[in-house]
Amino acid sequence: MSSPRSVRFDEEVIRRLDRYVRSHPGSSASSVTNLFVDEALRMEEHPGIMFRPGPTGRRAGLVGGPDAWEVIGALQAVRAQDLSLAEEALVAAIAETVGLSPRMVRVAVRYYLAYPAEVEERIAANHEAAREAEAAWRAEQNLLGAQDQAS
Repeated sequence: MSSPRSVRFDEEVIRRLDRYVRSHPGSSASSVTNLFVDEALRMEEHPGIMFRPGPTGRRAGLVGGPDAWEVIGALQAVRAQDLSLAEEALVAAIAETVGLSPRMVRVAVRYYLAYPAEVEERIAANHEAAREAEAAWRAEQNLLGAQDQAS
């Protein structure tokens, strides 16, 4: 449920907002303003997090690094492989695997703890895309393999 607010913007901000809305069909000044204010507040709450566009929409990422969901996905994979890793060893393993400092791994972890559904949705979408890509590759291999054998 949203509640209306009266907010005044500088003319230049309004021009840039209107330009952004025109270049993103389906958006509105209200939806874009809500999105960008939410993202700005999240970045304020989680220094080191930024938002970037992509083919699947805007998502949280680490400044100068991968998306937050990628770090958490790696953390979950390492944790599943070795349940005995202590906190510092786990953070160090992820930092080395992903090429980040331990501090940035912790930034991703804290963001995940604040917004777990968002991050889990990205992880699940990535797993589904990987399954679909593998199924397509296997079907192609089966088809091409069958043609090679028939020749």
